[in-house]
Amino acid sequence: MSTRTESGRSVALALGAGGARGLAHIGVIEWLEAHGFTIHAIAGSSMGALVGGIYAAGKLPVYRDWVCRLTRRDVLRYLDLSFGGHGLFKGERIIERLRAMVGEHRIEDLPIAYTAVATDLDRGRELWLNRGPLFDAIRASIAVPTVFTPHVLHGRRLVDGGLLNPLPIAPTTAHPSDLVVAVNVHAPPAQQGAAPVPEADDEDDEEEGGAMAGLLESLRGRRGRRGEGLGFFDIVLKSLDAMQNAMVRFKLAAYSPDALISIPRDVCLAYEFYRARELIELGRARAEAVLGPLLED
Repeated sequence: MSTRTESGRSVALALGAGGARGLAHIGVIEWLEAHGFTIHAIAGSSMGALVGGIYAAGKLPVYRDWVCRLTRRDVLRYLDLSFGGHGLFKGERIIERLRAMVGEHRIEDLPIAYTAVATDLDRGRELWLNRGPLFDAIRASIAVPTVFTPHVLHGRRLVDGGLLNPLPIAPTTAHPSDLVVAVNVHAPPAQQGAAPVPEADDEDDEEEGGAMAGLLESLRGRRGRRGEGLGFFDIVLKSLDAMQNAMVRFKLAAYSPDALISIPRDVCLAYEFYRARELIELGRARAEAVLGPLLED
């Protein structure tokens, strides 16, 4: 009869872009640690860069506890409107909260190798950020166009790394390891009969967030039982999802990881960060399904 043993294997981890779905990365990391894998290199795009950077700084448990307590009201509270026309939100309020939680770090001083992928808006090129202040790299990588304002760094206007590389496997190849593990949060929708994460109910929107809730509701459009179609916010995010889904297929054709953990793209909406607990558990379950057999004798 086969038994489980600790792995002792080194892992280079590629964490993909995908908004709130990227919270599943936390579950994957926790599963790896619990089963004796050593993560010695991480590359991430967008939400993958955020989770990977916080893990590299040694503060993932603190972030996990915080994000699991978020409500709809809290998510709305961290949206700081921009009136400059370069994006709906400045993104500084959430970055300052994370910086207070995690502390200041320089990437080159982190205990594991870390790369955040961003897009140089003016040059139209992918940019790997593996030196300098950690939160400069994270802020650049999460700057979803039209949603967050670009991040200016060394004279470059940087936006979401997921535009050109939503699953950054290539940066991990610079760090020899026993396994390259990629977490794709743009996988095909769950099959019929599967149990995707249920969509949140909108009944309490008016009570949770006041004017900001009303703004977000108008940007989202009306869905579900109210059935009035998509809003601006949904159209932007669904368009990005479609583009990134195609890009992921190209990246996987060019770079094959040793293990691919797939999170269906229909498990939640991109901004449903208040559903952290179920998304983290989903990441843990998918890691078990893919990597568990590696622990069999």
